[in-house]
Amino acid sequence: MDAVRHRRSYYKLSPVSPVPDQQIIEMLEEAVKNVPSAFNSQSARIVLLLGKHHKKMWEITLAALKKVTPEKSFGRTEAKVEGSFASGYGTVLFYEDTDVVEDMQKKFPVYAESFKAYSEHTSAMHQFVIWTALEDMGFGASLQHYNPLIDEELAKTFSINPRWRLVAQMPFGTPEDVPGEKEINPLDSRLLIFK
Repeated sequence: MDAVRHRRSYYKLSPVSPVPDQQIIEMLEEAVKNVPSAFNSQSARIVLLLGKHHKKMWEITLAALKKVTPEKSFGRTEAKVEGSFASGYGTVLFYEDTDVVEDMQKKFPVYAESFKAYSEHTSAMHQFVIWTALEDMGFGASLQHYNPLIDEELAKTFSINPRWRLVAQMPFGTPEDVPGEKEINPLDSRLLIFK
């Protein structure tokens, strides 16, 4: 629970890693192998971008945002992307394989309508486990959602299967600031206990 308590959103990152790249890769391998999924569907797909690939991903994001952001506010958008995300060490991309989801819908027609939600649950669990593990390694991270603006260009640039659906992006790096105090709503309105 200490790791869960310490996991926070960090928006000021440096391009430094407290661990070797191989340790990041091994953590991702363990997450992909061990994080649960509905009906053991194993629909999550993870992409790790480091170095020039990490930078390229955020260049693609900025180019996509420039097309939809009013010119007078693009400076703030650009500063946020470059100072909070591109400035980090790497990015984890979270995908869901739509072929797997559709196959599960066919195999279990009674639950067919629910498999899209189950897929989201699977992705969310991967996001949380990986985010917590990165924090435990000494990284700071945040969860971003620039999809669907960047989906097509990312798929083309990194040869991503077009049947994989992008769910979220997690830039990470060594934190350069401390997050503010976390506001926690009262538990009595969020947790019911019957014993």
